Amino acid sequence: MTTAILSALPEEQGGLMHALQQSGQLHHAGRSFWRGRLHGQPVVLALSGMGKVAAATTAAVLAERFGVARIVFTGVAGGLGQGVQVGDVVVARDYLQHDFDASPLAARWEVPGYGRARLECDARLSAMLLEAAGDYLKSAGAGFGSRLSLPAHPPQVHHGLMASGDRFVCTAHESRALRGALAAAGHDVLAVEMEGAAVAQVCHDYGLPFAAVRTISDRADDSAHVDFAHFVQNVASRYADHIVQRFVQML
Repeated sequence: MTTAILSALPEEQGGLMHALQQSGQLHHAGRSFWRGRLHGQPVVLALSGMGKVAAATTAAVLAERFGVARIVFTGVAGGLGQGVQVGDVVVARDYLQHDFDASPLAARWEVPGYGRARLECDARLSAMLLEAAGDYLKSAGAGFGSRLSLPAHPPQVHHGLMASGDRFVCTAHESRALRGALAAAGHDVLAVEMEGAAVAQVCHDYGLPFAAVRTISDRADDSAHVDFAHFVQNVASRYADHIVQRFVQML
C-alpha cells in the first residue's frame, strides 16, 4: 500500500527525496513524481505547486495514476489561532475553504453537494502525525535559525481546523478579519494555507485517507512575507524531514 507525501514547494519536503531508496522519477500532468521506499515503505513524493487547483490536480493524479492508498500533506502555514506561534506544528483535524462562498445557493463556506463546510481528516493518520510531531519537538534538534525570534514558549503541537484559500494571507488586518468571521460562524481556525482543503475534497471523493501536518512559518500578518522564505528554507524543511520519516516508520 503506497503512501503519497505531497507538498507545495520543494523546500517543504526537506531531505525526504535524499532519503528515498530505490527511487525513480516520473513526469505526468506537468509535474514530477518520485517513487521509492522510505524505511521499507513504498511511497510517492510529489510537489503540487501553490494553490487549490494545482493541489487538486496533483491529488487526482496520485489517486488515478499511482493508485496510492493514502495522502499526507506536509508544508508550512500561517498561524491564526490564539497561542499558535512561529515554530509550532498544526496537525489538521478538518479543513474548510475560507474563500469559498456559493451563497445564496448554500451557506457561506459550505461546499454544494457535500452539505457541510468542513471536511474531516483521517483520525488514525492524524494521531500518528501528532505523535511523530510531538516526538520531534521534544528532541534537541527542534530549533530556529538566527534570523527568527524565538517564541516565549517551547514549540507546541496543535490539532484542529485549518483553512485554505487561493490567497497568501499576509496582513494583520486580513488575518483578524478572517479569524473573526470564521469564529462567528463556529469555525475556530488554527492556521491558514493554500492547498489542504482541496486535497481533502479530492480524497473524500476517492475514498482515500488524508492527513496534513503544517509547520507555522509566520502569523499571517504584516511580517509574513519577511519570515516565510527564510523559515521554509532553514526550519520547515528540517521539521518535515523528521516528522514525516517518523510517521512512515509508524505505518
